[in-house]
Amino acid sequence: MRTILGVLLATALVFSAGSAALAQSDQAAPSTKAAVNLNTATVAQLEDLPGVGRATAERILEYRQKSGGFKKIEELMNVKGIGEKSFLKLKPLVVVPAKTDKSAGGR
Repeated sequence: MRTILGVLLATALVFSAGSAALAQSDQAAPSTKAAVNLNTATVAQLEDLPGVGRATAERILEYRQKSGGFKKIEELMNVKGIGEKSFLKLKPLVVVPAKTDKSAGGR
């Protein structure tokens, strides 16, 4: 009886540890994806973002073209269809890299 109980307990512990490892790998997966650069992203890349469909992605590209590019990610809220609530979901997933001044430093 002790042996059967011991086997059942050991099996439960292994299953529990495996489930915890699987849950951790599922949680880590989204963070390994690279952030989307608002100044270089394609419509397809923008559509991969949560809550961004084709029409919104196209409006982002239109805004980018008209404004000469995004200077900061908060400008995303200037795009029709992206309010504060949507922006807060997108903020950790997008970037606007700082422009480097190529004229600085001489030649």
